[in-house]
Amino acid sequence: MSTRRDWLLQQMGITQYQLRRPRVLQGEIAVTLLPDTRLVLVAEHAPTLQEPLIRDVLHALNIQPAQVMALTPEQLQMLPEQVDCAGWLLGVASEHPFNGIRFDTAVFNELISSGAAKRALWQQMCNHDNTLFNHP
Repeated sequence: MSTRRDWLLQQMGITQYQLRRPRVLQGEIAVTLLPDTRLVLVAEHAPTLQEPLIRDVLHALNIQPAQVMALTPEQLQMLPEQVDCAGWLLGVASEHPFNGIRFDTAVFNELISSGAAKRALWQQMCNHDNTLFNHP
């Protein structure tokens, strides 16, 4: 929705810029990945890495818990444009790029109680097995 001020500025040829990450200016600190991070887990309420399903997924991907970074959707916005690791979005919608490999699943509570949701996750993992399982 355009205001009169917006219309006047446009008529004068003045371009208004909109900040991509205004929270940075409001005092929030940008999130940086550790060099050995191989998986970014994004959820409103991240499960612990000791949950049996999480441990199974990490084991299948050959990823150690120390190589996982759990973030909220707000923190995900603070990451650089291109993230050079896999991403697992647990019940979160985001278009953030993850080096071509990302898993989109239901929220964790639904994931552990739904066989269909688990199958969908394992299918996504199988589609990327060559990329993930051969990572150093």
